Amino acid sequence: MAGHGGVGHHPGTHRWRVAGWSAAAALLLAPLVAMQFTEEVNWTPFDFAVFGALLAVAGGAFELVVRLTRRQAVRAAAGAAIAAAFLLAWAHGAVGIF
Repeated sequence: MAGHGGVGHHPGTHRWRVAGWSAAAALLLAPLVAMQFTEEVNWTPFDFAVFGALLAVAGGAFELVVRLTRRQAVRAAAGAAIAAAFLLAWAHGAVGIF
């Protein structure tokens, strides 16, 4: 049966993956919704593309970690590092902190 078993495959994993990628999509759509209600948010297609790429890289990196390890401590540490890198890149892109 293709697609079953392997490293990182556990019952219920699919639900977590769907929830994670759905949350990423909701984050990407939030500025679009906000733009309908206020002029304070004014994103260009380039802004959406960059933010989408950031979300895809962060999500893909975490997917890779989950597939490569079963240890919860490693997953948590990697998730924290990925989240920190994502937030740092986002903040730098938004306001140029460096």
